[in-house]
Amino acid sequence: MGMQYIDAEMLRKAFLAGAKGLEAKKEWINELNVFPVPDGDTGTNMTMTIMAAAKEVAAIENPTMEAVAKAISSGSLRGARGNSGVILSQLFRGFTKEIAAVDQVTVTILAHAFVRASETAYKAVMKPKEGTILTVARGMSEKASELALETDDVLEFCRKVIEHGDYVLSQTPEMLPVLKQAGVVDSGGQGLMQVMKGAFDGLSGKEVDLSVQLEGKSSAHSSMEGARLEEVDIKFGYCTEFIINLEKPYDNREENQFKAYLESIGDSLVVVSDDDIVKVHVHTNDPGLAIQKALTYGSLSRMKIDNMREEHQERLIQDAEKMAAQQKGQEKKEEPRKLYGFISVSAGEGLDEIFRGIGADYLIQGGQTMNPSTEDMLNAIDQVNADTIYILPNNKNIILAAQQAKSLVEDKKVIVIPSKTIPQGITAIINFAPDLSPEDNETIMTKEMGRVKTGQVTYAVRNTTIDDIEIREGDIMALGDTGILTVGKDIGETVLKALEAMVEEESELVTIYYGKEVSEKDAEEIRGKAEEMFSGCEVELHSGGQPIYYYLVSVE
Repeated sequence: MGMQYIDAEMLRKAFLAGAKGLEAKKEWINELNVFPVPDGDTGTNMTMTIMAAAKEVAAIENPTMEAVAKAISSGSLRGARGNSGVILSQLFRGFTKEIAAVDQVTVTILAHAFVRASETAYKAVMKPKEGTILTVARGMSEKASELALETDDVLEFCRKVIEHGDYVLSQTPEMLPVLKQAGVVDSGGQGLMQVMKGAFDGLSGKEVDLSVQLEGKSSAHSSMEGARLEEVDIKFGYCTEFIINLEKPYDNREENQFKAYLESIGDSLVVVSDDDIVKVHVHTNDPGLAIQKALTYGSLSRMKIDNMREEHQERLIQDAEKMAAQQKGQEKKEEPRKLYGFISVSAGEGLDEIFRGIGADYLIQGGQTMNPSTEDMLNAIDQVNADTIYILPNNKNIILAAQQAKSLVEDKKVIVIPSKTIPQGITAIINFAPDLSPEDNETIMTKEMGRVKTGQVTYAVRNTTIDDIEIREGDIMALGDTGILTVGKDIGETVLKALEAMVEEESELVTIYYGKEVSEKDAEEIRGKAEEMFSGCEVELHSGGQPIYYYLVSVE
């Protein structure tokens, strides 16, 4: 007779199994990155996105379809990182909208859910590209619509949908030449198929480890590779986290009062409201006071209190304190609301100083080594007390998360300037004119940053051939705005060859940002050679402090 429907508990198990299936393969998916750079992060981004939702789902004690659907949608929406993570969250959003109102999901409802998932994800991307996760999702939705007319067995339906998804995935190199040349399938599509296969295992009764770590770790603030802080005294000793299940009115006024109270008894405060739940994180010396106040709004769940003074792992303490210091240093000031403010993603201490110097109000640590989540963006927006807030993602893989955060904000005007590189972000802020309207500034900032050419110099992590250029593991690569600029064996020579490819007769300014792995002496030597080679340009040198990328260079 087969399986005729999926109930809430079965959906919960299938989703958790899908999350674990993706998590188990995340490094393999990372390695499918077309460019062999040491930051292929599709697997990581998709895993962190789905695990944010898995934590919500795992915490449900008596699952209903509505509760599971909401946890999947809300958790993935706010936890989304990178383009692949945002698209995955949109797939979940569309899927769960179709199933939330029923108690049992049949093949017919599943087919509608697959179609709605695909349509929702396509709408979220301004310029959808075929040969990606979107294509794989649409292929499965089309197959699902066909199968709904042929079978009412859920397992048979899912098995055939997955088989077709694998086929569509195998065809992605034929749709995107860059995939074919690199000898890989689309990494986002592969990630989606791992979710599907894991979910099928959970649905069909295969023994799967469904355990999920409910305690989370901070996002971009503590993500910078190799970051260290000197040990400091812990002012507030208890890291306190919980969720309020709202049972009483909780409007903006109540939320502000609640935040003000928590700030009076602690620091490192993060409060995120989502429909009828409120997520709270605070460092305090009296967790009981925070809990008592929270209970005035509703019941509590997922309570966690850690004594940070007894923490034996030094790095965890240091990272938590770093986050607290950054949050405290950038929190809203008690002053009249400004007309405008700026949030920028940055990737190193030197770059931080530059952004602050040109007017950035709040910095989110991230970039190539770690893409900030939608919730990171929302927290930053909450901290900037301004009517209009401009967000500079400074990375093409962060733009969608910023746009998703924008769609969730109602009390401020948020404008995402689609900067794809750090130099573009710097140029955008410099060209801001306070006397112009937000719309005019958006136009000018976007136009001016489009004049900037960017090169990023790093090393190859595997052998491949791209654009007919043979690349060997360990080679030094310079990546431009549209592809590879040059490949070499020496860092300095590669930087100069990249600049040669970028500088044109009308170019006026060359800017070089050296990373944390580069000495000032070596950087000065490159600057000197660049001044000789490009005598018609002004050449600037700055310490960027960025990881993984030896140099960022720009030409205007």
